[in-house]
Amino acid sequence: MKKVILLLGPTGVGKTVASILLAKALNSEIISSDSMQIYRYMDIGTAKPSLEQRQAVRHHMIDIVEPWEYYSTGEYIRSVQPVIENLHSRKKIPIIVGGTGLYLKAMTRGIFAGPSADWQLRERLKQKEFQTPGYLYDFLKEVDSASANKIMPNDLRRIIRALEVYYKAHKPISEFHRSLTKPFSYDFIKVGLTRNRNELYRLIEERVDKMMTEGLVEEVKKVMSLIAEHSGCDINRLPALQAIGYKELILYLNNEINLDDAVILIKKRTRNYAKRQFTWFKKEEEINWTDITGIYKPEEIFGKVSRIVTNCI
Repeated sequence: MKKVILLLGPTGVGKTVASILLAKALNSEIISSDSMQIYRYMDIGTAKPSLEQRQAVRHHMIDIVEPWEYYSTGEYIRSVQPVIENLHSRKKIPIIVGGTGLYLKAMTRGIFAGPSADWQLRERLKQKEFQTPGYLYDFLKEVDSASANKIMPNDLRRIIRALEVYYKAHKPISEFHRSLTKPFSYDFIKVGLTRNRNELYRLIEERVDKMMTEGLVEEVKKVMSLIAEHSGCDINRLPALQAIGYKELILYLNNEINLDDAVILIKKRTRNYAKRQFTWFKKEEEINWTDITGIYKPEEIFGKVSRIVTNCI
């Protein structure tokens, strides 16, 4: 099978610098698998590769969607496969870099292909729950007991998603989970970067501080302004503005919290996100993990990654 390199790891671990050197060494190109780097104008807060890095190595699946638009995992999968095939046709081994677990799962193991989000329906369901607490879970037990048995009664987000699928597809979400989309039929070379947790958290906090000095507040203002011009919907519903860093600074800009508290919240939520990423990666098989604790020079990180890739190609 055709080979594809997956360079994965938690946010802030050092994937970007290693991927640039790897792509240069293999004369290849990089495909982002980050669900927030797809959005235009959101550069600082999503830690996109710099313009200089993107000029040195071609990147795909970055800046492909407006921040007021919706973009599903299914759309990503449909868009990314032709990119992979194009690279193979040019005798290049694609290098997929990122930490969005759902994108990785869709490529390597498949995902359930249920109906897309219906925000108006979700709002109506929330209102029902507000009027009669516990109603939605009781109803879910009636129409989809299999899902209800796997969802906690207080997990309103998942309850609403299960009922959304039931209403839109006229069949329970549990049936969709039994019929996943087909994974890509490539030989995935999975390389995972990891660090000591305390070191990783320190790097995360340093990166957040750097984002603030680079102008993240102004970037959030700009994105909010663009969304206001182009979209009439509630910005709190837009997936782009669920990105860590943006939703906290929106609270600050709306005078709900002060700036110091917003920064503390960004750091905390980014650390928690890194924990969740590790949970996702545990579900992936055959990852070649390499510990880069104490290693900061891009050339040294690349050296460890390169040795793994060389042994697998």
